Amino acid sequence: MDIAVLGAGAMGSVYGAHLATLAENKVTLIDIWPQHVEAINSQGLSINSPEGDQVYKNLTAVTSAQGLKAQDLVIVFVKATVTQEAMSQALNLVGPKTMVLTLQNGLGNIEKLCQVVEAKNVLGGINSYGSSIKGPGQVILRGRGETVFGEIDGPPSERLVNLKNLFDQAGLPASLTSNVQGRVWTKLISNIAINALCAIMGIKNGQLLNHPEAISLLEGAVSEAVAVGQAMSITFETDHPIQYAKKVIKNTAENVCSMLQDVRAKRPTEIAVINGAIVEAGLKHNIPTPINLVLTNLVKVIQQNYPA
Repeated sequence: MDIAVLGAGAMGSVYGAHLATLAENKVTLIDIWPQHVEAINSQGLSINSPEGDQVYKNLTAVTSAQGLKAQDLVIVFVKATVTQEAMSQALNLVGPKTMVLTLQNGLGNIEKLCQVVEAKNVLGGINSYGSSIKGPGQVILRGRGETVFGEIDGPPSERLVNLKNLFDQAGLPASLTSNVQGRVWTKLISNIAINALCAIMGIKNGQLLNHPEAISLLEGAVSEAVAVGQAMSITFETDHPIQYAKKVIKNTAENVCSMLQDVRAKRPTEIAVINGAIVEAGLKHNIPTPINLVLTNLVKVIQQNYPA
């Protein structure tokens, strides 16, 4: 299978490396960081995980999708803030039967992709792995989670079953869902509970539960998100959202969340498609979201004050 990973940061690199272990796959990582691309091509992709260090060399990296042929599978891992732009610049990757799978954070990625490519090509999903970039060509995989995907409308199809088998064989155990939006929103609950708070406080995920003040804020933010989702007829895949969020925090206690990684690296964050998306949807449905509004505004101010 010809596979392109659009956005080969920490998570995209992990998925691309694993899929490249299967001899029948030809994997191309696409990322705008030239040093990362150069290191992968010259030395291989190094992944440090709880199982040990491993270097993956059976893959290619490029800084642009231009010149590449249509792929069987495109996995989208760019920041959610640039989903539509990135896909628009990589339309040559998409043929009539290409599957375009988003495993990104935040809300709206499926909709943005459908504005650029035909909806029949788009698959939605989530992942809950914990990883970070150590340096060019070097990734730290702190914890393995779940990978779930499905058709954006309807039950799993034959192509989804085949894709699940491919992921399973590559060491990325996957499951299928008929409720993609519900899965995305359920994943969003953990992002709502963790990302902005950790980015503002500068702490690892697990440290949130050491502070009553942080617990109160994450509980309030999650409750607001659930109220908004329910107003939008979202079917969550948990009956206990706050407990679910706390379980994710415990399971990823040593993780430095992606938003804190962005703040430390002085990069734009995904606040607009996480807490900010709740605020925006709350306004449309007359649901108050004061905690998410404060968290969104605080992260925006942090971004606006990065050193030049």
